[in-house]
Amino acid sequence: MDNLVVAVLGLRNSGKSTTWNGLFGRTVRTGSDVRRLYLRAGEYVEVFLVSGSPEERATYVGDIIGDQKPRIVLCSMQYRQDVTTTIDFFLANSYAVYCQWLNPAYSDPYNYQAFDRLGIFNYLLSNGAMVTIQNAKVNPDPRVQLIREFIYGWAKFRGLIQND
Repeated sequence: MDNLVVAVLGLRNSGKSTTWNGLFGRTVRTGSDVRRLYLRAGEYVEVFLVSGSPEERATYVGDIIGDQKPRIVLCSMQYRQDVTTTIDFFLANSYAVYCQWLNPAYSDPYNYQAFDRLGIFNYLLSNGAMVTIQNAKVNPDPRVQLIREFIYGWAKFRGLIQND
């Protein structure tokens, strides 16, 4: 596939925004245009960020992105049943899906992984997504680095890395 969505899936206050802030090295919010994401010194890709999940906003992800056709989208996704609407948007628009499920979530009262009672993990896998489970109670740097390395390899293969 020629497009990529990097999704961070989790409950409210699970660490989704912390992941994006770590990736950009500063506080970021959803914008209306693509922006530069630096992956290495002087090397970047253009990405569209959906920081607040469409599910929490009660807004269709297609309406957030609008008429733009970004090659790479970074998208927060709320762990709840209707997240499949967001997933389906990306699948219908030829996006490969790389998803980090924050489990346990930063705000979870326990320190162990929860069972996927909604079947979202299986839904993602059955639709060809690559899914990892990341503990959001620990330092976010390793999970942020996984995303950075994944995007770099994916974008490098497709000639999307740009230089300053």
